[in-house]
Amino acid sequence: MKTLRRAFSIAHGCMAILFACAALALIVIAAKIGWLAVMGGLDRGAAQAIIEAVGLLAAAVVALQIAQTIAEEEVVRDAHISGPTRVRRFLSRFLVVVVVALTIEGLVATFKAAHEDPGHLVYAASIVLAAGVLLAGWGLFVRLNRYAEELEPEAMAEAKREDVKLN
Repeated sequence: MKTLRRAFSIAHGCMAILFACAALALIVIAAKIGWLAVMGGLDRGAAQAIIEAVGLLAAAVVALQIAQTIAEEEVVRDAHISGPTRVRRFLSRFLVVVVVALTIEGLVATFKAAHEDPGHLVYAASIVLAAGVLLAGWGLFVRLNRYAEELEPEAMAEAKREDVKLN
């Protein structure tokens, strides 16, 4: 069983590294797009390129946050997501980044659609709507999960002790 756990930790570590590499690649691409936009002149085309670079940076933040969450929760802590406190904390770390990235992507899509093809505003609005639904669902989950945490106060205490280990 220990060997299997170690194998899963190694697999999680590899995934975290791959997510971090993807984030770095997106950052480099966004920097290149931004640099070329600024060097090409500050006009409407440059603004569109900068907006696209912001969208790529938002995706990079998500990838980097996923890498950090996987590394901390599955490799460093070797936490087992079984209690309500651990589940809430794990999902909250992930969802806050996803909601922010979706919102930024929705704004980028809105600006792009408004300047290029207003017919695509429906797609941009659906991204923003999805972010809102995800945020509302997450809020409901946290609220309902809080009641479960009250039934297991020892799980909250254990999660707090694990946080001290990382600092």
